[in-house]
Amino acid sequence: MAADKVVETVIVGNYVEMETEGKPQDVKTKLSKFFWHGGSVYDAWFSCSSNQVAQVLLTLPYSFSQLGMLSGILFQLFYGLMGSWTAYLISILYVEYRTRKEREKVDFRNHVIQWFEVLDGLLGKHWRNVGLAFNCTFLLFGSVIQLIACASNIYYINDNLDKRTWTYIFGACCATTVFIPSFHNYRIWSFLGLVMTTYTAWYLTIASLLHGQVEGVKHSGPSKLVLYFTGATNILYTFGGHAVTVELMHAMWKPQKFKAIYLLATLYVLTLTLPSASAVYWAFGDMLLTHSNAFALLPKSPFRDMAFITFGFACTPLYFVWEKAIGLHECKSLCKRAAARLPVVVPIWFLAIIFPFFGPINSTVGSLLVSFTVYIIPALAHIFTFKSAAARENAVEQPPRFVGRWIGTYTINVFVVVWVLVVGFGFGGWASMINFIHQIDTFGLFTKCYQCPPQTLLPPPPHALNATAPPPLHHPAVNHTHHSL
Repeated sequence: MAADKVVETVIVGNYVEMETEGKPQDVKTKLSKFFWHGGSVYDAWFSCSSNQVAQVLLTLPYSFSQLGMLSGILFQLFYGLMGSWTAYLISILYVEYRTRKEREKVDFRNHVIQWFEVLDGLLGKHWRNVGLAFNCTFLLFGSVIQLIACASNIYYINDNLDKRTWTYIFGACCATTVFIPSFHNYRIWSFLGLVMTTYTAWYLTIASLLHGQVEGVKHSGPSKLVLYFTGATNILYTFGGHAVTVELMHAMWKPQKFKAIYLLATLYVLTLTLPSASAVYWAFGDMLLTHSNAFALLPKSPFRDMAFITFGFACTPLYFVWEKAIGLHECKSLCKRAAARLPVVVPIWFLAIIFPFFGPINSTVGSLLVSFTVYIIPALAHIFTFKSAAARENAVEQPPRFVGRWIGTYTINVFVVVWVLVVGFGFGGWASMINFIHQIDTFGLFTKCYQCPPQTLLPPPPHALNATAPPPLHHPAVNHTHHSL
């Protein structure tokens, strides 16, 4: 075989995929492949695990203070399972769409398939428009939340600058993600993200246990209905990080293997979120109601300063949408694509400065956007895609037997739609909007340093206290006698 790579068409069942094979000859190519080109099952698992919880890990103790310990644990388990189910539905719809297109001889080697295109191909333009609107808005605010969280975290490492200034700095850092072509090139970044997320979770757990409970700690949650549903929708948001599922699948060499990856990623994430949120809430209790970032309550130490979570995943699908809108998506010049992507960073930067409410904004985005983007729309799309007997019979992937085949799948989908619509969007939207408006009334838009401790004036140096007071200034005598007219 020559040094050139050979593109081989691999048929797996009814599914056609494109896979490149070849043996690189030089060390530079081998290193590039090792650090830069990731399309394996392990790469997908790294990306799912690091992207699923990410910065929200630091706000889960805040949610526990709103929900109480028992409800916090149960909602994590419940929404973790529900999120895995809808991620499975998205993967099934992706495989169905791609199989149909490849039967029509459509080539996707220079095109990244996205969720709104899957909806368009399976259900038509109206579904595409709704999916595009919700998905792009969610990914935009997801990027905003990541940026706010980065600024909030770094503030607790170095508080010489306020959170707004750190947002400016990390907004510039965010712009460097324009040079990452696709999720296929996130190998080292997703691995680093998973390592740091794991470290941060276990730091929170161990540091809280070693710190012990604060004096007079109270665990009064749930105390108010508004706070209860606000906390629940933050957990809904936490396990709704699969808005990038289609892009992650498309980056894989064998996308049909994705089905179980998200569930395995969720199980791993639960080993991080449950101990950390429980330990921090146990140690600090109701103090978390006014400290949405768990770092704010833990004492400063080198171990805390090392706990940092990477950023950038939510931006990439937005770059793809923008490239397709301006006709540069299939351009082979990385520099041209990077330059074209820069305008996408500006609204992310601007919105992060307007709404720096890390914690409350998560719940608002969860109830109004995540509820539809990754729960309701995928469940409805699966129902309508396979509503006819012919579609069910010719489906590329049949539902598993343990869920009850098509009847069981339909029942679960209806339950997801009703539950999320009523509890997530209805009660959650009501509660999170009240809480979000309260933050605006309390701190104002463009607040310089959200939930920062008040600046204390330094006491004067000791020698100044003992210094002799200067003599009073001499004023000329003034006659204050009132003269009668």
